[in-house]
Amino acid sequence: MSDSVFLRLSPRVQGLYKTLSDFVDFECIPAEKLYHHQLPPMGHPNRWKVVPPVLETLKTRAKALGLWNFFLPPVYGAHSPGLTNFEYAVLCELMGRSLLAPEATNCAAPDTGNMEVFAKYGNEAQKKRWLEPLLKGEIRSAFAMTEPAVASSDATNIETSIARDDKNGQYVINGRKWWISGAGDPRCKVYLVMGKSDFNAKKHMQQSVIIVPADTPGVTVVRPMSVFGYDDASHGHMELLFTNVRVPLDHMILGEGRGFEIVQGRLGPGRIHHCMRSIGMAERALELHILRATDPARKTFGKMIAQHDPNPIAESRMQLDQARLLVLNAADRIDKLGPKAALKEIGMAKIVVPRMALAVIDRAIQVHGAAGVSQDTPLAYMYAAMRTLRIADGPDEVHARQVSMHEVKRSMELRGRHDKIKETEAKLLAKL
Repeated sequence: MSDSVFLRLSPRVQGLYKTLSDFVDFECIPAEKLYHHQLPPMGHPNRWKVVPPVLETLKTRAKALGLWNFFLPPVYGAHSPGLTNFEYAVLCELMGRSLLAPEATNCAAPDTGNMEVFAKYGNEAQKKRWLEPLLKGEIRSAFAMTEPAVASSDATNIETSIARDDKNGQYVINGRKWWISGAGDPRCKVYLVMGKSDFNAKKHMQQSVIIVPADTPGVTVVRPMSVFGYDDASHGHMELLFTNVRVPLDHMILGEGRGFEIVQGRLGPGRIHHCMRSIGMAERALELHILRATDPARKTFGKMIAQHDPNPIAESRMQLDQARLLVLNAADRIDKLGPKAALKEIGMAKIVVPRMALAVIDRAIQVHGAAGVSQDTPLAYMYAAMRTLRIADGPDEVHARQVSMHEVKRSMELRGRHDKIKETEAKLLAKL
């Protein structure tokens, strides 16, 4: 991070930044191999029943250092640490350097987005039952939206039904979901499920979000989905089946037909958090690239690798710094004008950052040779995660469409200005 960005931070956030930086580099990153050793291997019957104990050790340490629950903006009062989106984005970059840091600080997706849903849209009973234990890091959660049978990048296609049964004072939920991140964790106690409560309402008023406790009868965890062979245990990305799942009427969030409002309120800032964590991951990849390329024990043809071609390192540095400024601009705009006014900036960041990170990681893999695609470095896993992010939280094409629509809206204004330019030009030429 540049000095100009660091100096924009308050003295309090500068202190948090320094403490968090040390915590991530000297406690979280060194614990990553231990985490994998404590996790039962793929195929083991306890694979999805065990959470590596080192996570709780790190969580306890983070709380003691004051590195806990950074994410809720000041509008949430007592639940907020008082950080702006800009300030939290800067801290997110540090957390993105380690697989373990986001959860260790209770700032991991999807919990952060779900906590914001409860804080912003939940009633007092819902907050007490779900938000409070989530803020304490006692339970985890999942957001169930994507479905295998439809094109879920257009959320109006969602087909899971949420039928009201007034006679029994319940909603009945039926549908199949997949890629539900966090649903594999044995501590996951609640799902926020998006479905249709009125198939005949206006297009964007059909959807609702409802609370489903994970142990509700009729909920089946079908299987874990793998990402290039990684299953991301104990977190997981699961396929879920909801068969005549019944929950009380008071489990509806905000009201029937408010699903799109809730989802948009949840995803906007969340995409910025993903982007800044991705920048942190890319920074770590570049560091590994530099170390490998300047290792005197790995000279080829009498030179260190960096001496053969310095351009890959330069390209990575330039792309990283460009992407960071794009994301921080989006975060700053959210703080000043709100998420709706920053949709174009959020969309641009969501497209640019994963592409950049993939390029940076790919260069780091290349300089490591075969080791780069092996389990001996974090690079292969990083690449898988970043390739997934080009699809998760909306594919590139959806965000590009949004950016384009914002630009096209300028056409009338631009045409008026250019017509005036031509008119002035013609008057000047007429004097010749």
